[in-house]
Amino acid sequence: MRVLFIFLDGVGLGADNPEINPFARAHMPVLENLLGGHKLLAASAPFVGRRATLLPLDAALGVNGLPQSATGQAVLLTGINVPAEIGEHYGPKPNPAVAKYLLNGNLFSQLTKAGKSAALLNAYPPRYFHGVDSGKRLYSAIPLAVTSAGLPLFTKDDFYAGRAMSADFTGAGWTGMLGFPDAPVLNPHDAGKKLSQLAGQYDFSLFEYWASDYAGHKQDTKWAIEQLETFDGVLSGLTETWNDGEGLILITSDHGNMEDLSTRRHTDAKVPGLLIGSSKARAAFSSGLTDLTGITPRIMQSIIPSA
Repeated sequence: MRVLFIFLDGVGLGADNPEINPFARAHMPVLENLLGGHKLLAASAPFVGRRATLLPLDAALGVNGLPQSATGQAVLLTGINVPAEIGEHYGPKPNPAVAKYLLNGNLFSQLTKAGKSAALLNAYPPRYFHGVDSGKRLYSAIPLAVTSAGLPLFTKDDFYAGRAMSADFTGAGWTGMLGFPDAPVLNPHDAGKKLSQLAGQYDFSLFEYWASDYAGHKQDTKWAIEQLETFDGVLSGLTETWNDGEGLILITSDHGNMEDLSTRRHTDAKVPGLLIGSSKARAAFSSGLTDLTGITPRIMQSIIPSA
């Protein structure tokens, strides 16, 4: 069983309040169809449908303060309650205390050692690598986990060759923000089909979408709604081509933010644990799953049943 993990940064399950929650306003027919006509809101979970399961997952993990990116992502990638271990939620980038847990074994390194194929599907532009090489930019938790496992980060060449995805799904950011007018651009539906095709090449693949957290910090309702409606288009292509008998799609987050645009800060909301796939695979993955510490062990068990 392969697993595609779509990580949506800073997405919680919020109130049915269209004044502050873009999930209550955005037109997302594909997602709502998966959820039996419901929107991605706190009141919609838990839910088990024909093709999808939605669980509310605790991101606070018994630690005071608001969940943060570095510790939250480290939990998702290790199964360890990192904020409890270090005594605080920390972010956005891993400090040495957080990095220690990622460097001492994470989802990518565990799968690689077990002989399974794994990849981060995001492509990074040249200036990202220049920043890292110069010491001006630190790895966030996910690329730190990937590189510490001895796996490569995909480059501009990989993106142009169709081996990796743009961080905004479609590639529009490469032409509009990064200054590559010849970059390949897909519509959301085709981007979803591409994501499915790339994920089919690996036992485990992860796609990181960070703009959702950015929209939350900027309190940008219009952009947030545009993002969500683009994502729904991606889901249309992804679910149209995904084989539920061969793989499971997991969509979750590290902390709340985008679901409450009344504040620039993170929130302590539960985060969605959205599973798309066969009823058997979803039931096995979701059994007893209540917080972020369960994600890594269940991914491992899905891919390596004896794990």
